[in-house]
Amino acid sequence: MLDRARRILTNLALTAATLAVTFALGEIVVRLLYKQETALFPRYHTDYRYGRYTIRGIRPNTEYWMTSIDGSWKTTTNSKGFRNAQEFTNPKPAGLFRVLSIGDSHTQGHEVRQDFTFSAVLERSLNRHGKRAEVINAGVSGFSTAEALVFLENEGIRYSPDVVVLGFFANDFEDNLKTELFGLDQQNRLTEEKYEHLPGVSIQNAIYSIAIVRWLSENSYFYSLLFNNVWHYFKSRPGHPAAEATSIKRRLPSAISEEIEYAIPTVATFSEYQIALAAALIERMQRFCADRGIRFVVVDIPTPVIPTPVGPDRFESSVPPALLKRLAAARVELIGSRPLLESYEGISELHLPHGARHISEFTHTLIGIEIGRRLLAPGGPGADK
Repeated sequence: MLDRARRILTNLALTAATLAVTFALGEIVVRLLYKQETALFPRYHTDYRYGRYTIRGIRPNTEYWMTSIDGSWKTTTNSKGFRNAQEFTNPKPAGLFRVLSIGDSHTQGHEVRQDFTFSAVLERSLNRHGKRAEVINAGVSGFSTAEALVFLENEGIRYSPDVVVLGFFANDFEDNLKTELFGLDQQNRLTEEKYEHLPGVSIQNAIYSIAIVRWLSENSYFYSLLFNNVWHYFKSRPGHPAAEATSIKRRLPSAISEEIEYAIPTVATFSEYQIALAAALIERMQRFCADRGIRFVVVDIPTPVIPTPVGPDRFESSVPPALLKRLAAARVELIGSRPLLESYEGISELHLPHGARHISEFTHTLIGIEIGRRLLAPGGPGADK
């Protein structure tokens, strides 16, 4: 019996040693051959219950690093999963001017230092001009406009914002379909379809409870390459909600690149349904805010033109003409990427050249300053508070 136990332990030790050596060799090979193409972007999602809805958000009270060939960036979240070091009281203190930023990874600030997201820049700008201001960065990587609407109506409003800023990126058209949270009826009216959207969250809750996995996700190129390939394989399989969402007959396909967590559209061509759904979601946000005396601002996050070599940065607007027309008719305040950034196109780095090509700190700064300029203009909500 004792000999059998020894053999089992010996076999287990040999297996562990073999796996360790194999993993180490894999790490060396990946670093030598694929380091420039591999980004260490761990997905730190977990589930949150907001009213009737259960959707994803960033893990609370967490510190983690994202790394690519362009650099490393630390993210710190508070107890609500917001990318803020500080907590936010509820109800809002008297005399405080508060802005709520919602959107996807561009709003959250992937590939950007914590203090250089447009939310952080906006907060400094407002305070520099004598306003006692707080800006809550509630951006969540992978978020759609649909999820942002759910968050605003069921959680974000609890923080009594004076202004709500929505970062809109072109992959929202596709992501809105994948959530299946909302749809349109025959009269193009917004309908509530589902009350839960948690892609991959159960897996992340399990694996990130293991310290070594958390460490690997932030430090191992081999693990990142392996994990992401497995992740994309299962998400692209027939029958998976992410793969099936756009196959519904009424939802005409769009010219979107292969789905990834930080998908970048290659051509701004979208179906009428996708545009109508995005417009209906934004218009509902506009009405929700207007009914409560909250200013609502949409930021057009620029879409990088790819493929392109490292060099002059070119971009497209994330808001196609048909959506722009709808938003103008609804009197939605929009900060367009073309008027804001065209003077810098081909001159400055508007997006990171590698990794997932999120907007750069330079672009975040321009957006934050422009929002602040508008809020501080005579008659704006920040001008008299």
